[in-house]
Amino acid sequence: MVKDGLYYGLGMLVAAVLLGWFIAWWLAIIPALLGAFFLWFFRDPDRSIPAEPGLMVSPADGKVTDVSTIQVAGETRTRISIFLNVFNVHVNRTPIGGVVKHVQYQTGKFGNAMGAVSSEHNEQNIVTVEGEGQTVVFKQIAGLLARRIVFDKKVGDTIARGERIGLIKFGSRVDILLHPDVRVLVKVGDHVAGGSSVIAQSGTGARE
Repeated sequence: MVKDGLYYGLGMLVAAVLLGWFIAWWLAIIPALLGAFFLWFFRDPDRSIPAEPGLMVSPADGKVTDVSTIQVAGETRTRISIFLNVFNVHVNRTPIGGVVKHVQYQTGKFGNAMGAVSSEHNEQNIVTVEGEGQTVVFKQIAGLLARRIVFDKKVGDTIARGERIGLIKFGSRVDILLHPDVRVLVKVGDHVAGGSSVIAQSGTGARE
């Protein structure tokens, strides 16, 4: 479990006990339910990380909502968007192993994370990782309910494929920007699991 779950969950459970003990038992129901929800929401299950060379894994749990070609600073990139609802695990993981080359936190709006403009206008954390012969950029994007993005690494850190790197609290979205030569292995509508689901592959060993 992410430590944030203990703060939120135990805080609500303490409030439930105090309300039930000193005022009325029925007043404890709502904070008790909220406490249980927070303890469940901030779960952090272990994942089996694929080891085959050239693979890129999903940085988040959720549903693939977009696979498209876009222009970034005049260069063509393939974008994969993953939407996380409040029932998904919200711990984020790195798609590839390598070195964190750049981190940029961008303040912005808290619009619907499924909206087309959220990738540019919502509050977000943009991370560039270089390794395994490639460069991958991924964005932790805030949504309507997400009010805090957590990134636990810093520039210069070496990270392994599928390693935990932070989380986005409550509903949100993660975008992955890949070189156009990379073969995408997911499609819109697919459900993926952070760290264990393969979303793309580079190099000559691409899966059929």
